[in-house]
Amino acid sequence: MTDKPPSDRPPDASPSYWYDGDGVVEMLAALRAFRRADQEMRRRMSADMDMNVTDLQALQLIIAAENHGRTVTPRELASHLHISTASTTKLLDRLTASGHLTRSPHPSDRRSLVVVPTEHAHREVRDRLARMHERMREIARAVPEPARPAVVQFLKAMADQLDHEAAPAPLTPDPRT
Repeated sequence: MTDKPPSDRPPDASPSYWYDGDGVVEMLAALRAFRRADQEMRRRMSADMDMNVTDLQALQLIIAAENHGRTVTPRELASHLHISTASTTKLLDRLTASGHLTRSPHPSDRRSLVVVPTEHAHREVRDRLARMHERMREIARAVPEPARPAVVQFLKAMADQLDHEAAPAPLTPDPRT
């Protein structure tokens, strides 16, 4: 028989930390797996397009805004990406030089600019994502119709929780060390 080091976990703690059973652990594990896969897909896509992840996020935001009839200013972009105005300027310089964006005067504020995706940007994003988006639609269609509202509610509630969660307190050193 081999000696095992003593566990620091309280005797009543489950191996799943603080989660209860009844499928909750599996749901949260599946959600974490989805989030990891999504982040990895975005990393691969940005590498394939020879741009960093922040550049790709900016491009996606600007295209989505245009598809909804809105424009994006550099200030809005900086706020959305949580980057400085200097970093935003460099990002816009890269995406303009690569032919993905143009800068235009703001239609109602002559002190500001709007950034607009080019047809090249639309084509590249569409070409790279069309197959994946179609497969994602097929997977979503496989969810039984009566379950879809619950899935939507679950995902929206999780997104809302993450959007409003405060940063946790920093970890503290173990006082025994």
